[in-house]
This record gives sequence, C-alpha cells and structure tokens, in this order.
Amino acid sequence: MQQHTIRRTIQFEGVGLHTGIPIKAVLLPMPVHTGIQFQRVDLPNQPIVEAVVAHVAATERNTMLVKESVQVATTEHILAALAGLEIDNLCIQLDGPEIPDLDGCAVAFVQLLLEAERLPQEAERKTFKIREKFTYEDPITASYFEVYPDAAYSVQCTIAYPRWPLEQQYAILRNIAYFPAEIAPARTFLYLDEVADLYRRGLVQGGDPTKAVIFSERTLNQELLEEVTRLSGKQITQLVTPGQPLANVLRYPNEPARHKLLDLMGDVALLGRPLLGKIEAHKPGHGPNTRFIAALQRFLQRQETKGPPICDLQAPPCITAKEIAQRLPHRYPFQLVDKIMQLDASSIVGIKNVTINEPFFQGHFPGEPVMPGVLQVEALAQTGGLLVLHSIPDPANYLTYFLSIDRCKFRRVVVPGDTLVLHCQLLTAIKFSTTEKQSIGIAKVYGRVFVGMHLACEAVLLAQIVKQHAAYIN
Repeated sequence: MQQHTIRRTIQFEGVGLHTGIPIKAVLLPMPVHTGIQFQRVDLPNQPIVEAVVAHVAATERNTMLVKESVQVATTEHILAALAGLEIDNLCIQLDGPEIPDLDGCAVAFVQLLLEAERLPQEAERKTFKIREKFTYEDPITASYFEVYPDAAYSVQCTIAYPRWPLEQQYAILRNIAYFPAEIAPARTFLYLDEVADLYRRGLVQGGDPTKAVIFSERTLNQELLEEVTRLSGKQITQLVTPGQPLANVLRYPNEPARHKLLDLMGDVALLGRPLLGKIEAHKPGHGPNTRFIAALQRFLQRQETKGPPICDLQAPPCITAKEIAQRLPHRYPFQLVDKIMQLDASSIVGIKNVTINEPFFQGHFPGEPVMPGVLQVEALAQTGGLLVLHSIPDPANYLTYFLSIDRCKFRRVVVPGDTLVLHCQLLTAIKFSTTEKQSIGIAKVYGRVFVGMHLACEAVLLAQIVKQHAAYIN
C-alpha cells in the first residue's frame, strides 16, 4: 500500500484542554518517509517533535510528548484520526504547547483531514508486521495487551471499572475503513467527582464538560454540579445517572469502550510505523498504552533483526538499475544490485537476482555453482553506499571506500536462482570532517543478505565517504 499525506494545507483553532490557552494549528502535507511530526512555531527556531513513543513524557489524562524541553500535549485524538485515515506524512504546526480540543473525540479532526483530502505518494508504506504472538502486562496498572499476527490492523479492547455503569464494556474495530463512523465519534468520559477534582488541580483549564460523557452514581449531586459549573463556566446539560436510559445520552451503547479504543489507536501511532497485526487490550489507558507500545517496539525491532525486512518484491522499485548506475561507479560485471525497493534516512532494501549467467560461476565452482561470499559482502557494500549517498546533497561528487568489515558471517550458500534481499541500516549518524583539500565522511552500516526467510550473510561495514574534485563519468 502507498504512503499518504494531504493534498492541501488546512488550519483550525481552539482552546487547549489542559492549559486553557487559545491555540492555532496548521496541517501541512509532507514528503514520503517524513512521518508525523509536531512543530512549535511559537518558539525560537520552530523546533520539531516527532510522534514517536521515545518522546512520551507524561500520560495523566492525555499523552504528552517532550523533546529537548519542547512540549506538545493532548496528541492522542489527532494521532488516532491520522491512523484511522492511514495518513503517514504530516506536519502539525502549533503556536502553543497543546493540540486544541475541538469536540472531545476525533470527528472534527477526521472532517478536517477529509476536507484537506488524502494524497497518495510514490512510496510504499513501511510497516511493522508482527510474526509471532506478543504479550505485555503493565506492572503498574495490571493492564494486559496481546498482539497477534494478521494481514491487517485491527484493535479490540475491554474496559472494567468498579463503578456503575462501566463494570465491563467491550469494543472492536475489525477494519480500519470503519474508523470514521464507528470509533471517531466516541467522546471522552469521566465521573462527576473526577471532573471537579481535575478542575481543582488545574488539569483541565480549557475543559468543556458539554463535550464529554459524564457519569454520576447518584441520581442528583447538586453540590458537585454547582462546583463544576462554577469552575468551568459551563452548565452540564447531560449527566448520566442511575435509572436514566443510556441510549438517551450515549452515541453508542459502548461509547466509553470505543473511546478507550480511540485513545489506544492514537498511542499505537507512536510506534512510528503502521502495525500489521491484531491488538487485544484489557483496561487500556495512556500510561499502560505507552509502556506497552515501547515494549512492542523493542520486540518488533528485535524481530526485524532476526528476520528479513517486510518488502513487496512485486512493487515498482524506488531506484532502478539504470538509476543505480548513475549513483554508483560500478559496472558489469561488478554492479551487484539490481534495484532498490525501500529507502529512508536510516535504512535501505535492495534486490540482487542471482542467475546461472553470472560470470563468477564459471570458476566458482565448475559443476557446483556457489556465489562467492566476498561478492555477497560487496553487494551489501553497494547497497549501503546508496543509503549513505542518499543523505548527501550532491552524491555524484562522492565515492565510498571500505575501511573495515567486522562480525562477518555466512549462514547458507547462495546458488543460481536465488533472489537476494539486501538490507542495510545505519548504526550511527554519518560524521563529516572538512580539510583544505577534501571533505571526508565516516559511515557505519549493519548489513544482512536474505534468501527468502533465511539469513545468508551478515556484516558490519565501515566506509569512508570522499568528495571527488570532479564527478565520475558514466
């Protein structure tokens, strides 16, 4: 499936739920592989905070992200809307520390994004695909999560409160296409005594009780009602009390469970990549959600280091053989990468189709053709070179040279008819130093060669990147 952004810029404004500050926001389309990011345009240098779980700093009644002291709060509803509409690349510019609260759910965000229109982009989605069951029990709340292999993304959750009427509720989203109608309209919920306590503690200074579902275990609690009205400046018009038909107030019989599912989807978006798998959550909440996501991300990354990258080999390449020849100096019979299927700032996936016509099979070995291990490493090096040169503005003016090969191991033989999947990841940021004569960079890459699901070769490659006085001639 292709990545998506939005076709045009769109803006909105509102009041921060917790800060009570009027905030303006702008949604901007972004290039492929950018991901979702927040930008604080009210601060010097307009810093960016990426929507990743590593930036989670607080989870009381919202999911707050902080990067180098730059804060963005109440991110969960807009992230859920982006996940529900499968939008991959977007910048959310803010002139304040919080996403404005529009309606207590995700409907308004969905409508804004639909108005801006989804725009398909010329790159495949880079997903996390779970290959085996994963479980997580939160040590603080005893919330429990399970993730199962599946071809698509689905979520179900169960909530259980020791208070009427939420002793137990269940919600499920089987197909992401149903998100706008079945999940996005589910409003946040809380109890009347919680509302008063939150206002007293200064946590919901911009809260509007008319946008939430509010429960009371007492038929009438006039003292609390008057306190909430005084603190919020708004009259609670619909209070859910015992004996009152829930259908008169709730948008769905299980609206609270659906809202918890909505929050969970927003927090799952902090994986940084779409998930292919089925999530089952018991008693989710922002704290356990984000701890679960951090654990799941570590599990998925370990899974990827063991198995081949998720890649559609039938998809159009992002770099063709002809384009590879324009970026690398190698030529027949030494161009050992046929095409590049995926490429971003830190990783690359290339393909080499091994045929009986390879010239090295004439002597390695007669009657028993085996691809030399040194050429497998060379194929990795060329793939890693394309990754490294991708980050340089003028790659045609640079060449890459081996400095060292470490931890190189060969796991199985490669024979005619095999398709090599070449996966390289940057281990450290590329470091450049400039002298009077030339600019030199150092890059460290971990590379793996797969045949099907089987690891054939792996190595850590250290390369020197040298700027030439003139670009090489094709």
